[in-house]
Amino acid sequence: MNKTILRFGFLSGVVSVALMAATVPFIRSIRHEPADVLGYTSIVLSALLVFFGIRSYRETTGGGITFARGFGVGVLITLISCICLVVAFQVMYFGFVPDFGEKFAACMVERARSAGSTDQQIVETARQAQQFKQLYDNPATNAALTFGMSFPVGLAATIVSAAILSRRPGHRPVQSGEPR
Repeated sequence: MNKTILRFGFLSGVVSVALMAATVPFIRSIRHEPADVLGYTSIVLSALLVFFGIRSYRETTGGGITFARGFGVGVLITLISCICLVVAFQVMYFGFVPDFGEKFAACMVERARSAGSTDQQIVETARQAQQFKQLYDNPATNAALTFGMSFPVGLAATIVSAAILSRRPGHRPVQSGEPR
Protein backbone atom coordinates (compact mmCIF):
# COMPACT_ATOMS: atom_id res chain seq x y z
CA MET A 1 0.00 0.00 0.00
CA ASN A 2 2.76 2.45 0.92
CA LYS A 3 4.51 2.16 -2.45
CA THR A 4 1.26 2.76 -4.33
CA ILE A 5 0.36 5.75 -2.17
CA LEU A 6 3.81 7.29 -2.46
CA ARG A 7 4.08 6.64 -6.21
CA PHE A 8 0.68 8.11 -7.07
CA GLY A 9 0.91 10.86 -4.44
CA PHE A 10 4.19 12.14 -5.81
CA LEU A 11 3.07 11.62 -9.42
CA SER A 12 -0.02 13.70 -8.68
CA GLY A 13 2.16 16.30 -6.98
CA VAL A 14 4.53 16.43 -9.95
CA VAL A 15 1.60 17.01 -12.33
CA SER A 16 0.21 19.87 -10.25
CA VAL A 17 3.63 21.44 -9.68
CA ALA A 18 4.66 21.14 -13.34
CA LEU A 19 1.45 22.77 -14.54
CA MET A 20 1.74 25.45 -11.85
CA ALA A 21 5.28 26.16 -13.04
CA ALA A 22 3.89 26.57 -16.55
CA THR A 23 1.84 29.52 -15.27
CA VAL A 24 4.91 31.56 -14.27
CA PRO A 25 5.27 33.29 -17.68
CA PHE A 26 1.66 34.49 -17.42
CA ILE A 27 2.27 36.00 -13.97
CA ARG A 28 4.57 38.62 -15.45
CA SER A 29 1.68 39.99 -17.51
CA ILE A 30 -1.51 41.57 -16.24
CA ARG A 31 -3.57 38.87 -17.98
CA HIS A 32 -4.05 36.06 -15.51
CA GLU A 33 -6.78 34.15 -17.38
CA PRO A 34 -4.36 31.63 -18.95
CA ALA A 35 -2.73 31.13 -15.56
CA ASP A 36 -6.13 30.61 -13.93
CA VAL A 37 -7.10 27.99 -16.49
CA LEU A 38 -3.77 26.17 -16.15
CA GLY A 39 -3.92 26.38 -12.36
CA TYR A 40 -7.37 24.88 -12.00
CA THR A 41 -6.65 22.34 -14.74
CA SER A 42 -3.58 21.20 -12.82
CA ILE A 43 -5.64 20.68 -9.68
CA VAL A 44 -8.23 18.61 -11.55
CA LEU A 45 -5.63 16.56 -13.46
CA SER A 46 -3.68 15.80 -10.31
CA ALA A 47 -6.93 14.77 -8.60
CA LEU A 48 -7.65 12.33 -11.44
CA LEU A 49 -4.52 10.44 -10.46
CA VAL A 50 -6.27 9.57 -7.19
CA PHE A 51 -8.59 7.30 -9.20
CA PHE A 52 -5.66 5.51 -10.82
CA GLY A 53 -3.89 5.18 -7.48
CA ILE A 54 -6.92 3.59 -5.81
CA ARG A 55 -7.39 1.31 -8.83
CA SER A 56 -3.73 0.28 -8.73
CA TYR A 57 -4.03 -0.49 -5.03
CA ARG A 58 -7.18 -2.53 -5.65
CA GLU A 59 -5.48 -4.54 -8.38
CA THR A 60 -2.43 -5.30 -6.23
CA THR A 61 -4.60 -6.52 -3.36
CA GLY A 62 -6.29 -9.22 -5.36
CA GLY A 63 -9.20 -7.32 -6.84
CA GLY A 64 -11.11 -6.13 -3.83
CA ILE A 65 -11.18 -3.13 -1.51
CA THR A 66 -13.78 -1.60 0.70
CA PHE A 67 -14.94 1.96 0.34
CA ALA A 68 -13.14 2.84 3.58
CA ARG A 69 -9.83 1.39 2.38
CA GLY A 70 -10.17 3.12 -1.02
CA PHE A 71 -11.03 6.37 0.76
CA GLY A 72 -7.97 6.05 3.00
CA VAL A 73 -5.67 5.39 0.04
CA GLY A 74 -7.17 8.33 -1.89
CA VAL A 75 -6.89 10.76 1.03
CA LEU A 76 -3.23 9.85 1.56
CA ILE A 77 -2.48 10.31 -2.15
CA THR A 78 -4.27 13.66 -2.04
CA LEU A 79 -2.36 14.77 1.07
CA ILE A 80 1.01 13.99 -0.54
CA SER A 81 0.00 15.80 -3.72
CA CYS A 82 -1.25 18.85 -1.79
CA ILE A 83 1.91 19.02 0.31
CA CYS A 84 4.00 18.95 -2.89
CA LEU A 85 1.91 21.80 -4.29
CA VAL A 86 2.14 23.85 -1.07
CA VAL A 87 5.93 23.49 -0.89
CA ALA A 88 6.34 24.36 -4.58
CA PHE A 89 4.02 27.37 -4.30
CA GLN A 90 5.92 28.63 -1.25
CA VAL A 91 9.20 28.40 -3.19
CA MET A 92 7.65 30.08 -6.23
CA TYR A 93 5.86 32.83 -4.27
CA PHE A 94 8.71 33.81 -1.97
CA GLY A 95 11.65 32.88 -4.19
CA PHE A 96 10.94 33.28 -7.88
CA VAL A 97 7.96 35.63 -8.11
CA PRO A 98 8.11 37.86 -5.03
CA ASP A 99 5.86 40.43 -6.71
CA PHE A 100 3.07 37.89 -7.28
CA GLY A 101 0.89 39.48 -4.58
CA GLU A 102 1.04 42.92 -6.21
CA LYS A 103 0.43 41.45 -9.68
CA PHE A 104 -2.55 39.45 -8.47
CA ALA A 105 -4.03 42.43 -6.62
CA ALA A 106 -3.67 44.58 -9.75
CA CYS A 107 -5.30 41.82 -11.78
CA MET A 108 -8.29 41.70 -9.40
CA VAL A 109 -8.81 45.45 -9.71
CA GLU A 110 -8.40 45.35 -13.50
CA ARG A 111 -10.96 42.54 -13.76
CA ALA A 112 -13.41 44.61 -11.72
CA ARG A 113 -12.88 47.60 -14.03
CA SER A 114 -13.25 45.45 -17.15
CA ALA A 115 -16.48 44.02 -15.82
CA GLY A 116 -17.93 47.52 -15.57
CA SER A 117 -17.94 47.72 -11.79
CA THR A 118 -18.82 50.98 -10.08
CA ASP A 119 -16.11 53.08 -8.42
CA GLN A 120 -17.32 51.88 -5.03
CA GLN A 121 -17.07 48.23 -6.15
CA ILE A 122 -13.58 48.82 -7.52
CA VAL A 123 -12.48 50.36 -4.21
CA GLU A 124 -13.93 47.35 -2.36
CA THR A 125 -12.15 44.96 -4.75
CA ALA A 126 -8.86 46.82 -4.16
CA ARG A 127 -9.38 46.47 -0.39
CA GLN A 128 -10.04 42.73 -0.74
CA ALA A 129 -7.03 42.35 -3.02
CA GLN A 130 -4.80 43.94 -0.37
CA GLN A 131 -6.23 41.57 2.25
CA PHE A 132 -5.45 38.59 0.01
CA LYS A 133 -1.95 39.92 -0.56
CA GLN A 134 -1.38 40.24 3.20
CA LEU A 135 -2.61 36.68 3.72
CA TYR A 136 -0.36 35.33 0.98
CA ASP A 137 2.64 37.30 2.28
CA ASN A 138 2.48 35.27 5.51
CA PRO A 139 3.97 31.78 4.89
CA ALA A 140 1.54 30.05 7.27
CA THR A 141 -1.63 31.48 5.76
CA ASN A 142 -0.11 31.13 2.29
CA ALA A 143 0.34 27.40 2.92
CA ALA A 144 -3.16 27.05 4.40
CA LEU A 145 -4.81 28.86 1.49
CA THR A 146 -2.87 26.88 -1.11
CA PHE A 147 -3.73 23.61 0.64
CA GLY A 148 -7.36 24.66 1.00
CA MET A 149 -7.60 25.41 -2.70
CA SER A 150 -6.50 21.95 -3.86
CA PHE A 151 -7.51 19.54 -1.09
CA PRO A 152 -11.31 19.75 -1.59
CA VAL A 153 -10.93 18.76 -5.25
CA GLY A 154 -8.76 15.80 -4.26
CA LEU A 155 -11.23 14.86 -1.54
CA ALA A 156 -14.12 14.88 -4.03
CA ALA A 157 -12.05 12.73 -6.42
CA THR A 158 -11.30 10.39 -3.52
CA ILE A 159 -14.95 9.94 -2.58
CA VAL A 160 -16.08 9.35 -6.16
CA SER A 161 -13.14 7.04 -6.94
CA ALA A 162 -13.53 4.99 -3.74
CA ALA A 163 -17.26 4.58 -4.44
CA ILE A 164 -16.65 3.49 -8.04
CA LEU A 165 -13.73 1.17 -7.30
CA SER A 166 -14.86 -0.46 -4.05
CA ARG A 167 -15.90 -4.09 -4.16
CA ARG A 168 -15.73 -7.01 -1.82
CA PRO A 169 -12.48 -8.98 -1.78
CA GLY A 170 -12.82 -12.07 -3.95
CA HIS A 171 -15.69 -10.52 -5.90
CA ARG A 172 -15.19 -10.32 -9.62
CA PRO A 173 -17.53 -8.45 -11.89
CA VAL A 174 -19.80 -10.47 -14.17
CA GLN A 175 -18.46 -10.51 -17.72
CA SER A 176 -20.89 -9.80 -20.52
CA GLY A 177 -22.44 -13.00 -21.79
CA GLU A 178 -21.94 -14.85 -18.47
CA PRO A 179 -24.97 -15.98 -16.51
CA ARG A 180 -25.49 -14.08 -13.29
